[in-house]
Amino acid sequence: MSMSLGGGGESDIPKAEINVTPLADVMLVLLIIFMITAPLMSHKIKVELPRADPKTKPTTIEVPPIDLAVQADGSLYWNDVQYTEAEFNAQVHVAATQVPQPALNIRADQQTPWRVVKKLMQEAKDAGMVHMGFITAGKAKQGG
Repeated sequence: MSMSLGGGGESDIPKAEINVTPLADVMLVLLIIFMITAPLMSHKIKVELPRADPKTKPTTIEVPPIDLAVQADGSLYWNDVQYTEAEFNAQVHVAATQVPQPALNIRADQQTPWRVVKKLMQEAKDAGMVHMGFITAGKAKQGG
């Protein structure tokens, strides 16, 4: 006679059961986290937000840049019109108040002293000009 530890008629194949205790623990922790954070996500002050129409595109105003040419002798040309330094100061103050503000592109002669260009840039900055740039000539191609 052989003794079997199992009950009568059961086979020796182990049963596959899922342990749901860790799953229940994780679910309870997530529930507690969501219960704590959900009230914090609501906004206290209600604001009527504007609606965006996806069919309309925002309008952008293109402002042509200002061309400031500076010759070697220090003479100034604002969009090809000769200006004195006082007229330049008045004009740059007017341009700085425009919305949107145009860019100031400086074309200085190669022989123009740097202090002249620096002084003009400082006056433009003091007037409130934000966008300034330099216009230069490209590299000359060599024979071939």
